Amino acid sequence: MKKIYIPFLALALVSTGGCKKFLEHSPDQRTQINSVDKVAQLLTSAYSESNYIAFTEAASDNMEDKGAEVVDKERFVTLPYFWQDNPDNSQDTPTDYWNGTYTAIAAANEALSAIEKATDKTAYQPYKGEALLARAYAHFMLVTLYSKAYVAGGDNTSPGIPYVTTPEKVVNGQYTRGTVASVYAMIEKDLTEGLPLIKNSAYGVPKYHFNIAAAHAFAARFYLFKKEFAKVIEHVSAISSGNSFAGMLRPWSTRYKTYSGAEMYTNFTMATEPSTLLLIETSSSWARTRTNRYGFGQLLSDAMFGTANVTGKTWVHTVYNYGVPNYSLLKWNEYFVKTSQNATIGEPYTIVPVLTTDEALLNRAEAYAGLGQNDLALQDINTFASTRLAGYNPVSDGVTLTKIANFYPGTTAAEGVIKTILDFKKAEFVMEGLRWFDILRHRITVKHNVKAAGDNSTIIELKADDPRRLFQMPSQVELSGIALNPR
Repeated sequence: MKKIYIPFLALALVSTGGCKKFLEHSPDQRTQINSVDKVAQLLTSAYSESNYIAFTEAASDNMEDKGAEVVDKERFVTLPYFWQDNPDNSQDTPTDYWNGTYTAIAAANEALSAIEKATDKTAYQPYKGEALLARAYAHFMLVTLYSKAYVAGGDNTSPGIPYVTTPEKVVNGQYTRGTVASVYAMIEKDLTEGLPLIKNSAYGVPKYHFNIAAAHAFAARFYLFKKEFAKVIEHVSAISSGNSFAGMLRPWSTRYKTYSGAEMYTNFTMATEPSTLLLIETSSSWARTRTNRYGFGQLLSDAMFGTANVTGKTWVHTVYNYGVPNYSLLKWNEYFVKTSQNATIGEPYTIVPVLTTDEALLNRAEAYAGLGQNDLALQDINTFASTRLAGYNPVSDGVTLTKIANFYPGTTAAEGVIKTILDFKKAEFVMEGLRWFDILRHRITVKHNVKAAGDNSTIIELKADDPRRLFQMPSQVELSGIALNPR
């Protein structure tokens, strides 16, 4: 496939291997997409095969400098740790994610174009919904990572990212970035049009597609950025009509506690996990970074899992040691795919749960807090905590406003509830890259330690208005009339 950088030449080459497409690459098939089955197969390519976790996690406050004695220094982690641009286009870089995400958008647009040309569109409707949701999600990720954060009630006229809605037919076509506001408007249009069309019965393995629950979870994340809290609550509540979230959360205090390390990283990304709503396969070596100098180390491990939190207890998560100061929760299992049957080289892949009920529930808790409904926020907080504490007792372990006030002195009730939620999410999604989204939404200053010889540390900061909070786009986008982010 002839690559250009914004987006990619019309997706004439597609992979048709379904939810494990990297295991069965198809030959070149420059055929017309003229049947429901072909559209369905094309949409397996409408999810970015590039991974954002390495650079969003490294840029966040979920990483630390473990010290000069740790010699591994992967460039794709080291550069974002220091908030430096990475011009590489290899796996796990901002350039790779930009390119991979626009490739996914191209697949969604080809599918929508084929559906529009169909005489009888009835059978295509679930796939039209999936294409619209996939396109909306891809653009949301791009505008979040490469543009200024949306400001609820602000004018949001800063540059967005190109919102591409038609198949690309020429190399180096000219595009405009629009504004953050215009991109959000188009995301919402695709989201609201596509969600009612989704049908889980259209898929063999729904969790590798935008199923109904995943669509609602994405909508909740989107509206949380917009601070449209009633819509966040509406969409999260639709994930479990009976509000039975406890059985849909990660079972850290029960089943996960019985796992060996091998069982943990095998099961965390399985489609059978009730908490998982949407899985995307990514070409990534993120699973190999457990012993990197910049990563999840002693300070973070102690703060998140070795110290009592607002509940009065410590989280029950098992933290695995790869030799002090290297730690991991073993969330990621690498699938190494050889270039051919007899080859000794290949590509590492990582399956990523990009949407989960765990995130959705805490998003709803934040929405309740945003509406001043702290009692309902506490209900969600305690449902979440009940699966993360050993021997959870709602009377002694439950989070209350009094506990929050004591744990976060000097805060109002609303501020304390939000701090509780953000701290819960920070620990829960460590090594998953999601902390960056909360940093953007709440304009949190990020602090990184930098160790010199003798373990003397200095602190560097990334403040709320620092232009480096916008990841840099590939330099080649300038060929398509796109201005790079300022530095």
